[in-house]
Amino acid sequence: MLFIQYPKCTTCKKAGTWLKEKGIACESRDIKLDNPTAEELKAWIAKSGFPVRKFFNTSGQRYREMNLKDRLDAMTEEEMIGLLASDGMLVKRPLLVGERTVCVGFKESEWEKAE
Repeated sequence: MLFIQYPKCTTCKKAGTWLKEKGIACESRDIKLDNPTAEELKAWIAKSGFPVRKFFNTSGQRYREMNLKDRLDAMTEEEMIGLLASDGMLVKRPLLVGERTVCVGFKESEWEKAE
């Protein structure tokens, strides 16, 4: 599995600790240093079954600075994916990417089912 996180994020730290405690081996990736590509995002969005908007970090500073709450409705899915791929801090985290599932944000009940 792939664990995408921002090391300074408290929720990401909590998720990382949870993964270790459960003995789940993951490749860890810093979202700020190694931002997801548009191709990765497209694949993860399709696999997750969630709309693109679910992948935005709506509580993040960059999201607010860019006034995305009001701008996303006018954007196509392709434009939103391009925006997410341009800045890792816009992407909701942590992400847990498995072979069949993608978990967005840390919810233990969802992460328990990840495969």
